[in-house]
Amino acid sequence: GTAFLCDTKVGPIRLTDKMEITQWVAGSAMGVKHVGIVTGSGVFTLAPLNNATQTHFTWEEELIFPWYLGGPIGAFIGGKIVLKQIWKRNLRVLAKLCKK
Repeated sequence: GTAFLCDTKVGPIRLTDKMEITQWVAGSAMGVKHVGIVTGSGVFTLAPLNNATQTHFTWEEELIFPWYLGGPIGAFIGGKIVLKQIWKRNLRVLAKLCKK
Protein backbone atom coordinates (compact mmCIF):
# COMPACT_ATOMS: atom_id res chain seq x y z
CA GLY A 1 0.00 0.00 0.00
CA THR A 2 0.81 3.66 -0.10
CA ALA A 3 3.29 4.82 2.54
CA PHE A 4 3.70 8.26 4.11
CA LEU A 5 5.42 9.98 7.02
CA CYS A 6 3.27 11.12 9.92
CA ASP A 7 4.49 13.62 12.50
CA THR A 8 3.18 12.93 16.00
CA LYS A 9 3.65 15.28 18.93
CA VAL A 10 2.53 14.37 22.43
CA GLY A 11 3.81 16.87 24.96
CA PRO A 12 7.60 16.92 24.71
CA ILE A 13 7.72 13.69 22.66
CA ARG A 14 7.94 14.14 18.90
CA LEU A 15 8.03 11.19 16.52
CA THR A 16 7.94 10.83 12.77
CA ASP A 17 6.36 7.48 11.99
CA LYS A 18 6.23 5.78 8.64
CA MET A 19 2.70 4.62 8.00
CA GLU A 20 1.35 2.36 5.30
CA ILE A 21 -2.22 2.06 4.04
CA THR A 22 -3.22 -1.60 4.49
CA GLN A 23 -6.93 -1.41 3.70
CA TRP A 24 -9.02 0.89 1.55
CA VAL A 25 -12.77 0.61 1.16
CA ALA A 26 -13.86 3.80 -0.58
CA GLY A 27 -16.22 5.79 1.60
CA SER A 28 -16.16 3.38 4.54
CA ALA A 29 -12.75 2.22 5.84
CA MET A 30 -9.02 2.83 5.86
CA GLY A 31 -6.51 0.56 7.58
CA VAL A 32 -3.01 1.70 8.52
CA LYS A 33 0.19 0.07 9.76
CA HIS A 34 2.71 2.03 11.87
CA VAL A 35 6.40 1.37 11.24
CA GLY A 36 9.07 3.06 13.33
CA ILE A 37 9.73 3.63 17.01
CA VAL A 38 6.06 2.97 17.80
CA THR A 39 4.54 0.16 15.74
CA GLY A 40 1.04 -1.22 15.40
CA SER A 41 -2.04 -1.06 13.25
CA GLY A 42 -5.35 0.71 13.14
CA VAL A 43 -8.52 1.21 11.16
CA PHE A 44 -10.75 4.23 10.60
CA THR A 45 -14.36 3.48 9.64
CA LEU A 46 -17.26 5.60 8.42
CA ALA A 47 -20.91 4.56 8.62
CA PRO A 48 -23.98 6.52 7.52
CA LEU A 49 -26.46 7.71 10.16
CA ASN A 50 -29.92 9.30 9.93
CA ASN A 51 -30.61 8.45 6.29
CA ALA A 52 -27.01 9.36 5.39
CA THR A 53 -27.35 12.95 6.64
CA GLN A 54 -24.64 12.28 9.23
CA THR A 55 -21.60 10.02 9.52
CA HIS A 56 -20.44 7.89 12.44
CA PHE A 57 -16.63 7.80 12.62
CA THR A 58 -14.75 5.13 14.57
CA TRP A 59 -11.05 4.71 15.17
CA GLU A 60 -9.49 1.54 16.52
CA GLU A 61 -5.75 1.24 17.00
CA GLU A 62 -3.31 -1.09 18.70
CA LEU A 63 0.11 0.43 19.39
CA ILE A 64 3.29 -1.31 20.50
CA PHE A 65 5.76 0.91 22.36
CA PRO A 66 9.46 0.00 22.75
CA TRP A 67 10.79 -0.67 26.25
CA TYR A 68 12.42 2.78 26.46
CA LEU A 69 9.01 4.42 25.97
CA GLY A 70 7.45 2.24 28.66
CA GLY A 71 6.59 -0.91 26.66
CA PRO A 72 3.05 -2.16 27.41
CA ILE A 73 2.56 0.43 30.16
CA GLY A 74 3.61 3.21 27.78
CA ALA A 75 1.25 1.81 25.13
CA PHE A 76 -1.63 1.81 27.61
CA ILE A 77 -0.99 5.30 28.96
CA GLY A 78 0.14 6.80 25.66
CA GLY A 79 -2.27 4.99 23.37
CA LYS A 80 -5.37 4.34 25.43
CA ILE A 81 -5.40 7.49 27.55
CA VAL A 82 -3.30 10.33 26.11
CA LEU A 83 -3.78 9.73 22.38
CA LYS A 84 -7.48 9.04 22.92
CA GLN A 85 -7.89 12.53 24.37
CA ILE A 86 -5.82 14.07 21.57
CA TRP A 87 -7.92 12.28 18.94
CA LYS A 88 -11.15 13.41 20.60
CA ARG A 89 -9.95 17.02 20.42
CA ASN A 90 -8.76 16.62 16.82
CA LEU A 91 -12.09 15.09 15.79
CA ARG A 92 -14.06 17.93 17.43
CA VAL A 93 -11.98 20.42 15.43
CA LEU A 94 -12.54 18.40 12.24
CA ALA A 95 -16.30 18.24 12.88
CA LYS A 96 -16.43 22.03 13.24
CA LEU A 97 -14.53 22.44 9.98
CA CYS A 98 -16.90 20.05 8.19
CA LYS A 99 -19.95 21.99 9.38
CA LYS A 100 -18.70 25.25 7.84
